[in-house]
Amino acid sequence: MANQGNELVLVNGVIYTMNADTPWAQALAVRDGRLVAVGSEEVARAAVGSGAKVLDLQGKMVMPGMIDVHSHFVLAGRAELYDVNFLPTASLDQIIEQVREAAKDRPLDRWIVGGIWGSTLLEELTYEARLRLDDASGGRPVMLRDDSHHNRWLNLAGLKACGIDNSTPDPINGTIVRHPQTGEATGLLLETASALAEAAVSKSLAAEPELDVAAAVHAVKRMNAMGVTGLQDALTARMMMEAIKTAADRGQLTAWVVGSMPALEGGPLAAEQWGKELFELRDQYRSQYFRPDFGKIFLDGVPTTRTASMLEPYLPDTLHGCCFRGATFLTVPQLARVIAECEEADVSLKIHCTGDGSVRVALDAFEVVRTFNGGNRMHQIAHAGYLHDDDIARFKELNIVADLSPMIWCPGVIVDQLNSVLPPERVTRSYPNRSMDEAGVLLAVGSDWPVVPDPSPWISLQAIITRRDPSGAFPGEMWPEQGLDLATALRAYTIGPATAMGLSQETGSLENGKSADFIVLDRHLFQIPLDQLAKTQVLQTYFAGSLVYEAQV
Repeated sequence: MANQGNELVLVNGVIYTMNADTPWAQALAVRDGRLVAVGSEEVARAAVGSGAKVLDLQGKMVMPGMIDVHSHFVLAGRAELYDVNFLPTASLDQIIEQVREAAKDRPLDRWIVGGIWGSTLLEELTYEARLRLDDASGGRPVMLRDDSHHNRWLNLAGLKACGIDNSTPDPINGTIVRHPQTGEATGLLLETASALAEAAVSKSLAAEPELDVAAAVHAVKRMNAMGVTGLQDALTARMMMEAIKTAADRGQLTAWVVGSMPALEGGPLAAEQWGKELFELRDQYRSQYFRPDFGKIFLDGVPTTRTASMLEPYLPDTLHGCCFRGATFLTVPQLARVIAECEEADVSLKIHCTGDGSVRVALDAFEVVRTFNGGNRMHQIAHAGYLHDDDIARFKELNIVADLSPMIWCPGVIVDQLNSVLPPERVTRSYPNRSMDEAGVLLAVGSDWPVVPDPSPWISLQAIITRRDPSGAFPGEMWPEQGLDLATALRAYTIGPATAMGLSQETGSLENGKSADFIVLDRHLFQIPLDQLAKTQVLQTYFAGSLVYEAQV
């Protein structure tokens, strides 16, 4: 991948380095895929030979490649290449018709997989809706993912393919939703019940492993085009590790990738191996640019289905009553034991916590481990949206990263559903990013693609600053006082995630010795209105000194 034997000099530019000591430069020089000079044109030219290729930036802005700390990029690649795709704003009628169209040329034994349906459809996905899905699919198995990717909707053929019938028990921390009178499955699977469907779909995909390789390569190229040169896959099953390693062996992995192996059985995605058994295999998948160094734990579900653990109650409903707060999937002692086992295996953790109750349990468990295990290993709490004020400083004290996904919580379909399960003041007062930054918490931003259908970091960059929907489709703002300034936000998209992922010595800033991962932009980010950030276009993306994307002008 490195631009071996070649030298490159970029001159006449406005280079934002993310190096606090020298934040701006005019030029940089590259040799064999690494940065050898960042500074003046004179310094850059002196660092390479007279035969070096020279790129005149003509005043354009250059910065480090963006890094996505939370992406399910293989799944996203599958979705774009093979699935039935619709936006979370799609109506039930529109979804049914898209399935009907997809069924026309699909073999009877081939799954129709798609998404993403919006959380606001939850109450519409009844037994009667499943009958409509049965009719539209013509007997082909169907699995459709929701906008949290924690829940699935299946037709009857899909339920049968998963082995789900009237006698199938609910899995731990999951629900097979049933008809209140007959007990028949309605097709809606919540939380870990979703893994029953994913296992059946994965089994069908296992027969064609090249599909996942193509999906991984496609997704990385898509992200390169948006200026992304590093990413952390947020739940990396062994099948995905095999696909990423194959892409790396073929020289097709044009970004740093950090894997997050399932640390426990369970979760909404199927995993054939997990924990110590999988950790012991990770080095056979490791490559120059793929580092499977993290484990993943789901500590709760999502607030849209009242499966997140909250410190204060949800709005009352007939099923849960007036004081329901949800619950974590593990207790503090159970989680502390898993954390300790992961640290012993030299594995850091990304822990999914969407409620302030689960965040507190995670922090309590980390604190327990620190007392008897010592050390200060950096771990991540993913989403970290609902936080009690008392817990913010604990992130810094315990060396825990806040993994943030702005497009999940800015005004949109998910927030509309949140307003139906939580008091409005709780929905609005979420993601206290400025308070976390002021407390010294390391912030790292991710897309959560394909939970969010567009992984563009430029859209979410605008959102994390303005706290408004960049598209303008959803009005309002979410606690604007917690918006970040541009410089802080850019750190959270570059050196922040690089540090969180264990890559700060390799990438995240433009400094001598680091990988030459940088992007050329069509505008100077610090000289445009903040509400124009989402329109930023990447003209060129370089990874390890090689041009991996160039816009067609």
